[in-house]
Amino acid sequence: MPAKRKPDPDLSAALRSFIRMRGADYLRDPNVTSIGVGHKVRGGKRTKEVCVQFTVGTKAAPEALADLATTPLPESIEVAGVVVPTDVLERVFKPAFRVVQAEAPDPRKTRIDPVRPGVSVGHPKITCGTIGAVVHDRETGAQYLLSNWHVLHGPDGALGDTIVQPGTHDDNRTDVNALGTLVRSHLGVAGDCAVVAVTGRAVEPSVLDLDVVPTELGDPELGDKVVKSGRTTGVTHGIVRRVDVLARLDYGGAIGSREIGGLEIGPDPDKRPADGEISRGGDSGAAWLVKANGRPTGVLAGLHFAGEGGGDPDEHALACLPKSVFDKLGITLERPEVVEAVVGYDAEFLGVKVAVPGLDAAAQAVVLDGSTTIDYTHFSLALSAPRRFAFWVAWNIDGGHLRKLARSGIPFVKDPRLPADTQHGDELYRGNRLDRGHLARRADLLWGPPEEADRANRDSFYFTNITPQLDAFNQAARNGLWGRLEDALYEDVEVDDLKVSVIAGPVFGDDDRVYRGVPVPREFWKVIAHTVDGQLRASAFVLTQNLDRLETLDLDEFAVYQVPVADVGTRTGLRFPAALLDADTAPARPEADGPPPPLTGPQDISWSP
Repeated sequence: MPAKRKPDPDLSAALRSFIRMRGADYLRDPNVTSIGVGHKVRGGKRTKEVCVQFTVGTKAAPEALADLATTPLPESIEVAGVVVPTDVLERVFKPAFRVVQAEAPDPRKTRIDPVRPGVSVGHPKITCGTIGAVVHDRETGAQYLLSNWHVLHGPDGALGDTIVQPGTHDDNRTDVNALGTLVRSHLGVAGDCAVVAVTGRAVEPSVLDLDVVPTELGDPELGDKVVKSGRTTGVTHGIVRRVDVLARLDYGGAIGSREIGGLEIGPDPDKRPADGEISRGGDSGAAWLVKANGRPTGVLAGLHFAGEGGGDPDEHALACLPKSVFDKLGITLERPEVVEAVVGYDAEFLGVKVAVPGLDAAAQAVVLDGSTTIDYTHFSLALSAPRRFAFWVAWNIDGGHLRKLARSGIPFVKDPRLPADTQHGDELYRGNRLDRGHLARRADLLWGPPEEADRANRDSFYFTNITPQLDAFNQAARNGLWGRLEDALYEDVEVDDLKVSVIAGPVFGDDDRVYRGVPVPREFWKVIAHTVDGQLRASAFVLTQNLDRLETLDLDEFAVYQVPVADVGTRTGLRFPAALLDADTAPARPEADGPPPPLTGPQDISWSP
């Protein structure tokens, strides 16, 4: 067998750059469906001549082009001083997520544990696709499963949604088929891709019926032989016949047409499937693996995302380029060696123990790994299952090592370790005056080594640390005093080692106003603990419209009050440790005088007994 001719690397790079820079211009022609680099076809046979290859919806004579609202394509294109011939083929594409009726039960289409690549998966609002590979977060090492955007996300999905295995076309019992949480997704030139974090099931990384674990990202070349294992067509074999492809696909609805980069795969003439189909609807998300000596290897050639359109006589598939997908999603095939993050609230942070509050016996808290305390970087919390907001959040502040980190680009997401239906997500905050309010203040958490501070920054954006606040909430609270209490402490007190511990949360009231079916807390509390000369001090505050909660007042009447720590316990049902109760700095106030007046500024706060 003659050796495969290697392409000129300089020309290949120039062609790749040309398609990325100019490809979208050609795709504006309604008849052009893709542009890529391939071997020119003459007389129905593929030659070894490299060309810029266009595909069109309808191939027609020059005199008929006007009726198609299209223009002639060039016979050649000059790239980096080289005249490169073009080729025009009739070919259309469609996303490969529309499925055919299953004729008989199939192991690929049932719930499996451990779950593995090659089987059915999908968003509950989408029919189904295929799990492609087991991958890991580049920074944290967290384990995910890889598939397509249009399989796991789709036009009606959102990050944090629950994903099911198998997909709903194969089994619509979504309550028993929950696989995990949608963590990241992308639809664009870099690819059609998404990952899900698995909860409650084991994971097997080898691909079903190929028994190979993808371990390396490939850079496919023309003529490479590949194989995939998909939900619908099972194991099929192909050959890379175009690279650096930029294709336009119609995803329908509000999404419409999108340009997706990748490579094109045709049937392997030596391994043609019996029905001629190398992919069908439901195979989306499958991994195409490079073959060597006729056998699959661990080299990932592409992520399958589309096949031919209806009535198209040419059998073909499109796959996303692995490197683009992995860069966009921030994932890797090999689990990175990760230095374990310093996580969770440290009760001994101040040198004296400041424990978190205990929950009432009737409290229904979400449990993770057998505990109602859920840890993050530099903070911990307990989450109410009925209210889906935190009972309390406790965090440590190392004021001597705080960093300034940007918040831009970090999304608010549900914690993938927890069931999605135990957390309120963006559905509560879209299109209204509700702000996503951090309970553990983001700026307080940004300390320690750079990678640790960055994890804390990202952790602060989990919805478990968020409660709704009206957009004028903090401004109405005495010029933002509520959000500056920690700063006010540092300005007024010589705090030991600049270390502070804070516990805060909402007050769940029976009369909380209901919005979009959700009772929205209208009172919040905060207990700030610090030491001076080794002695613990604790100062408690409540942000409310009225300490007596007799009526609903206007936003302008929100105010901050300093109250005894015990009063916070009474209002919330939480059991605060004796150390905090004994260290209370609230001024003594005769019962006959009634509630304390609201604070007008930092000068009204008592930081010492």
